[in-house]
Amino acid sequence: MSFVTEFNTLPFAALVQRSRTASTRAARASLDITSLSLEDFAQLISPAGADLLEPLARRSQRMTQQRFGKVMRLFAPLYLSNECINNCQYCGFSRDNPILRVTLAPEEVRREAQALLAQGFRNILLVSGEHPKFVSGDYMARCVSLLHEEVPSLSLEIGPMETEEYRPMVQAGADGLVVYQETYDRSVYTAMHTAGPKRNFDWRLETPERAYAAGFRRIGIGALYGLGDWRLEALSVAAHAAYLLRNCWKAQLTISLPRLRPCAGEFQPLTHLSDREMVQLVCAFRLMFPDVGLVLSTRESPKLRNGLIPLGITLMSAGSHTEPGGYTGAGQEKLHHTEHGKIVELGASERVTADHRPAHATGQFQIADGRPPHEVAAFIRQLGYEPVWKDWDAALTA
Repeated sequence: MSFVTEFNTLPFAALVQRSRTASTRAARASLDITSLSLEDFAQLISPAGADLLEPLARRSQRMTQQRFGKVMRLFAPLYLSNECINNCQYCGFSRDNPILRVTLAPEEVRREAQALLAQGFRNILLVSGEHPKFVSGDYMARCVSLLHEEVPSLSLEIGPMETEEYRPMVQAGADGLVVYQETYDRSVYTAMHTAGPKRNFDWRLETPERAYAAGFRRIGIGALYGLGDWRLEALSVAAHAAYLLRNCWKAQLTISLPRLRPCAGEFQPLTHLSDREMVQLVCAFRLMFPDVGLVLSTRESPKLRNGLIPLGITLMSAGSHTEPGGYTGAGQEKLHHTEHGKIVELGASERVTADHRPAHATGQFQIADGRPPHEVAAFIRQLGYEPVWKDWDAALTA
């Protein structure tokens, strides 16, 4: 049985109703339970749970330090391509957006990685839009193989593939795969994905299981908050995580909590998750899953990221760029538009910006925390935590 089968039988309507109407007494009782159920999780993310935010945060902080110590793992995304075959209304890379696109050659990817290594990173997430013509499985395997000797930990955030397509990437040295369901609300998912293979909700939902079967030792999941009701999304992520912990137990699991950010196409969020609710959600996930890594990106403001460091987050990005070539300018000379899968060369005026600087590829979204990595690391130390740039080496399992 795959998670799709279990997902279709779970009483999400009742759970969401409970998450909206729980009493303070019920939320407080859930706060004291050692091993939480989905029903308990629903109590913690309720408005009544928000009234208990201070004790919730204290318990989350204690549990995080008990399980992970006072450390913060750091990583950086490296975008390989912003080509995409899908139309996703909320994404800057969406197929019909008239953006400047490029796919980096493997040697250009290596140059970008070396820039990140020079900043201290040893944990890199390779990210790409979904377009098999530009980003094939062979291309991904070549990029991973080229970086593997220099980068101890390589994860991928790419379009879903079959198990057999993933295996060469694992063999080349990739050890993690991240895939967001985006939204677990089927009706919202259908409305947001109007063209391309990403329209297949079930296919995407089963991706972590195929990745596990291919041999990835780390699996990352999450919802993109701002599309569906945030409590439904959180309950769905929790159910998905619980399933993966039972059935894909040899792999480490991480949960990301991204919120929508401004991007090309100017899509506006359909729903809202406030900063206070974000804190509540992080703490609830920590109590529900004491040993699961919780990930926070530069989508969030410095103030919020700083405040969440002690409360349950264990993995953060820093100094991020969301466009291919963002760290070194690689690929600038190959910028183009893409129409119906064909490259359209730029006019002379499109190769420079309004202030006469060379144009660069369009990013997936605007980041909110632009601090350089060393500044983020310094603040982590200031809080009494240790920034960890490397926590894995292939020699451990050689």
